[in-house]
Amino acid sequence: MNLMATSNLSSFDPGPFILLGIPGLQKLHVWIGIPFFIIYLVGFAGNSILLYLISMEHRLHEPMFFFLAMLAATDLTLSNTCVPKTLSIFWLGPQEIAFAGCLTQMFFLHFSFAVDSAILLAMAFDRYVAICFPLQYNMILTRQIVTKITMGIISRSFCIIFPCVFLLKRLPFCRTLIIPHTYCEHIGIARLACADISINIWYGFAVPIMTVTSDLILIGVSYTLILRAVFNLPSWDARQKALSTCGSHVSHICVILVFYIPAFFSFFTHRFGHQVPPQVHIVLANLYLLVPPVLNPMVYGINTKQIRLKMFGFF
Repeated sequence: MNLMATSNLSSFDPGPFILLGIPGLQKLHVWIGIPFFIIYLVGFAGNSILLYLISMEHRLHEPMFFFLAMLAATDLTLSNTCVPKTLSIFWLGPQEIAFAGCLTQMFFLHFSFAVDSAILLAMAFDRYVAICFPLQYNMILTRQIVTKITMGIISRSFCIIFPCVFLLKRLPFCRTLIIPHTYCEHIGIARLACADISINIWYGFAVPIMTVTSDLILIGVSYTLILRAVFNLPSWDARQKALSTCGSHVSHICVILVFYIPAFFSFFTHRFGHQVPPQVHIVLANLYLLVPPVLNPMVYGINTKQIRLKMFGFF
């Protein structure tokens, strides 16, 4: 009876978890933390400047730049959710994190990933309308439609990630609460439970994979239709102008792959890659927290004329 009571209590308040960092590389943590910190600062500054420029310049208050501002805000949320704690682990040693704090970090980590994926799809749709229906662009992507798309992105991401919180809170934790990672993620927490976690594994695997895969398929369809429309234009000048219009978004797809590939690698490693060294797994899992927030402002600063001019004016 006492054991049952303890198990039930532990499922709601298991005590603090301990984040170890990168197992096997503890002696290098201080040095690993230096490039992490530099990349984090560059990404923070770049996305903050991007948000400032878009918010202050009325000529940038268009759907394309609104989605870009959403992307910058999501990248800031993603990096700030995990990177400060990761740096404290690298420079101060293993860190405690309360169960509620761990769940909060886990939620915003996966929520930001889902939002990023949906924003990329919205940006692909924006370019599809701009290239294939240029005369109807303002009538199709009205303020009301953009607002509905935004609410849809947030609602969908919330609905697929929030159940993970309840799936974790129902579990009893009666083992050593040590997480061999730099941050809390769904399956990493679930594996510490002394109960069956089959639901956690399959929900955490199937739902995000299906959601992101559907996004990628629709993005591929959008750009296929865009390219078909471009190559059907009668003159080379018209084709060149159309390609330059969507060029920054093609670059963004390359950047977001840097986000998707490590994330998918982390998902699959948790389920199937038990032979993958933990150091490789954790380092790659940290890439999608650091690299896209740095590259996105650079890609759009270089490829989007309006933002490039404003950035040069800013400096």
